[in-house]
Amino acid sequence: MKKILILCLTGLLLSSCATIDVATDYDKEVNFNQYQTYAFFKPGIDKAEISDLDKKRILRAIDFELSQKGMTKSENPDVLVSIFTQTKEKVNVYQNNFGYGWGWSPYYWGGAGQVSSYTSIEGTLFIDLIDAERNELVWQGLGTGVLSQKMERKEEKIREIVKEILNKYPPEKDDKKKN
Repeated sequence: MKKILILCLTGLLLSSCATIDVATDYDKEVNFNQYQTYAFFKPGIDKAEISDLDKKRILRAIDFELSQKGMTKSENPDVLVSIFTQTKEKVNVYQNNFGYGWGWSPYYWGGAGQVSSYTSIEGTLFIDLIDAERNELVWQGLGTGVLSQKMERKEEKIREIVKEILNKYPPEKDDKKKN
């Protein structure tokens, strides 16, 4: 019974780590229907502190998602796409209160248990859309999630994060009324 409870709790914790938190901000005065073409903003992308391979993965995922929205890559774009990344190490500590030993009270026996921890890398990807004519940021989306070091899972996670971020583009007309 104790093992089943521990497995259930571990599964719950791991599944909760799999979520991606997404937030967006945008210029409410902009008509996003005017943007039909895009190009990558190389100076901004070059500053992203990730490997060139991960940059390629991110740019391919952005290419795919924007093409799904009917946008096309162009030499004379309406918007420029830039990325920025941040990572931080996150240490998670869990205490298992099952076991024998001295507890919190001198009146009972048990509850000492074990303490375990694991370290994960939490990453945030920012995707900026810049009006190419005015050279102004018009939309920004960011997604935060736990990164995987396994190559096949890493590429999948990047695609998932990019998709979740760009699901919020263009902003819904109802969003303008709410704000």
